Amino acid sequence: MAKQTTPTELAEEVRERVPDRKSYLGVIDRLNKASVDKHWEAYADIPWNDPEFQVDKNDPRWILPTVDRLGCTKWYQSQPPDIQAQIGLWRVATAMKIGLQFENLLKRGLLNYAYRLPNGRPEFRYVYHETTEECHHGMMFQEFVNRTGMPIKGMPRALNTIAQIAPWIPLVSTELFFVFVLGGEDPIDYVQRKTLKAGDIKHPLEETIMRIHIAEEARHISFARHYLKHRVPNMPRVRRRLLGLLTPIILGVMARIMLSPPGSMVRHFNIPKDVVRDAYRNDAAREEIRNCVAKIRDLMTELDVVDRGNKQVWKAFGIWNAAA
Repeated sequence: MAKQTTPTELAEEVRERVPDRKSYLGVIDRLNKASVDKHWEAYADIPWNDPEFQVDKNDPRWILPTVDRLGCTKWYQSQPPDIQAQIGLWRVATAMKIGLQFENLLKRGLLNYAYRLPNGRPEFRYVYHETTEECHHGMMFQEFVNRTGMPIKGMPRALNTIAQIAPWIPLVSTELFFVFVLGGEDPIDYVQRKTLKAGDIKHPLEETIMRIHIAEEARHISFARHYLKHRVPNMPRVRRRLLGLLTPIILGVMARIMLSPPGSMVRHFNIPKDVVRDAYRNDAAREEIRNCVAKIRDLMTELDVVDRGNKQVWKAFGIWNAAA
């Protein structure tokens, strides 16, 4: 295993080996300014007590649209309207619960990363801006879940236990940590943007939360991508190969967490196994999995991390796009 880089050595490496450091610093400056100029607070910028924003589990605005994988099934459409609404709300609430759990891991990892940064590092300030924004995301997600009154659990217990290693990844590899960041943020960003564009969001509370999240996550995704662009080209060969091997594993697992139906919902509403299989294990569903990680896959290809060997791992997890 290659010798680990100390914080001071890392600072010198960024300063001396990144050819466009000025551009890199410019990105961080712009992100810092954007976080100051435009940010949202969970309990100041969302009108929780507005009558139109109240959460009623039987509200028809929660009914899944026919373009949804489950919403287009005959089984779902045969359910009473109140059950359709409850399933739709459960889906939304589960996505938010998983989102706040992921962002909890992310915040702890960011603070571990920032803890070791030497004085004068520009990343320190942005990391704290991002952590603050993620705190507000967690509060608005949990407030939404609380208002549903549903027993939403989020990640499966076994996966939740394994995920606790994520905050410690920056102590071993900051590059791998920011791959993890993108693995959690890019798939949900893809789904949220696609859903908003299609006009499928009917409840104003869900739409408000989603728009806030998309706006601030755009900055977080930008920072992670630029960090990788400036760090990965200078990685030692052994660590680059390890990154190339682990990246598709992280993305393959996380994309499915974000897009698959929650098992607790399937059990609670007694959704038949064949309905779930037909809705989520078809060519269209597999294509959506590939598409939601397309930007990260393209970035890893651009950074020359994908090689003949680890490409097989991408294919094994069903996230390689042969046509692209």
